[in-house]
Amino acid sequence: MRYFVRCKYNGTDFHGWQAQKNTPDTIQGNIERALHVFLPDNPEIIGCGRTDAGVHASEYYFHFDSIAFDLGLMKYKLNSILPFAIIITNVIIVHDDAHTRYDANKRAYTYHIVAERDPFRQWTTHRFPLLEKIKLHDLNKAAKLLLEYEDFESFCKNGSDEKHKRCTMYRSEWIQTDVGYTYHVEANRFLRGMIRLIVGMCLNVARGQVTIEEVKYAMDNRKRLEKDWSVAARGLFLSKIEYPFIQNGLYHKDD
Repeated sequence: MRYFVRCKYNGTDFHGWQAQKNTPDTIQGNIERALHVFLPDNPEIIGCGRTDAGVHASEYYFHFDSIAFDLGLMKYKLNSILPFAIIITNVIIVHDDAHTRYDANKRAYTYHIVAERDPFRQWTTHRFPLLEKIKLHDLNKAAKLLLEYEDFESFCKNGSDEKHKRCTMYRSEWIQTDVGYTYHVEANRFLRGMIRLIVGMCLNVARGQVTIEEVKYAMDNRKRLEKDWSVAARGLFLSKIEYPFIQNGLYHKDD
């Protein structure tokens, strides 16, 4: 049977989501080793996406096929074995062809920026000392421009194996918090390195290093900005994944 598992993790001490032969310290690798402790068929898991080293997730889904097993006991055993930085929040059984990556119809990320040093946010925010010179209006002027486009090759990391660079973006907005700013972005899909490049672009526009006209030109011509900036991974969170057959954490089979 096919299991969908929802989890969350702090990516600080891991080399990203995807399992790698040269290091055991990945999210996927840790979860697969934990499953192999109590599932005799040693299942491999497939995630809803690949987060880079240092990137976090407040909501993430993966799936795998295995024998019948009590869902509550599976959650308990996984959380007993996994490092504290990875927490399983829900386990459900879905239809046999459900896929955590291909069936997701919306993904949301947040990026958190602060001005002051904070020992409790050191690895989950990006510190930007010049933040007091940044205006929310300027950040949102850059962010809202992206809603006019569908092709995001200008914000795709070099070496990407994506077949096309089109994304349907539903939200692109900066919100002021009590400690800085948070960027909220939602789309049907994201390209490799896309959000960190977008955040860097917004900051560069807000501090006068890049003009809106330069951003428009780059996107109209599907080129990278001359002054592009991929901000640090630690401020980025995968925050929400939506599936048509999952509502409030429960599986709803199509009629």
